[in-house]
Amino acid sequence: MCARFTLRSRPELVVELFDFELPMALEPRFNVAPTQAVLAVRLSEEGPREFVRLRWGLVPSWATDLKMGVKLLNARAETVAEKPSFRDAFRKRRCLIAADGYYEWQTENGIKQPYFIHRADRKPFAFAGLWEHWVDPAGEIIQTCTILTTGANDVLKALHDRMPVVIPKNDHTLWLDTAVKDGKQLTPLLRPAADDELTYYPVTPKVNSWKFDNPACVEPINENHGTSS
Repeated sequence: MCARFTLRSRPELVVELFDFELPMALEPRFNVAPTQAVLAVRLSEEGPREFVRLRWGLVPSWATDLKMGVKLLNARAETVAEKPSFRDAFRKRRCLIAADGYYEWQTENGIKQPYFIHRADRKPFAFAGLWEHWVDPAGEIIQTCTILTTGANDVLKALHDRMPVVIPKNDHTLWLDTAVKDGKQLTPLLRPAADDELTYYPVTPKVNSWKFDNPACVEPINENHGTSS
């Protein structure tokens, strides 16, 4: 699964990844948590791509409470096309969620030890995402999102049996294309990252608190323990 992630890359690297300019300031985030705003890319109503801020935790249009989003932070790639909460968004409202790392936990000696997972070259990447719009009782439209997950690759399954789906840059266009509604065309994208693409190391347990959001989050506490490199 994926319940915390980072986006601390320089803006020019994010621009390079998505091939168009950022319309907003990009503050570094070291511990993005559920219900917070995340940076995403989707197709606009006019057709071109656009950067948007979405609330993390998908709330289907038919939901009766915004709190439902906390239960839908992730969507399993294997069932996303059939699940009532996700199937409509999977066909019509796919997005890319900008990140450059995420956290996973292991319980060690009774303590939840976090690990930071990132690309070997430390560049940003895009999670496969879905987005939705929900109208609250006051009539305000709230746009939300979820991150797709799949089975972990051989390197990361030592930490968890699931991992976020990372969409390679060459596949961004296909994933975002709203004209593509056949899951068979999209299924090949919903695979684990290659074993040599991501690596990890242990970080401070202070990451366990969503309030702790600064560069110390990603500092290794022991570079020779728990890494895959």
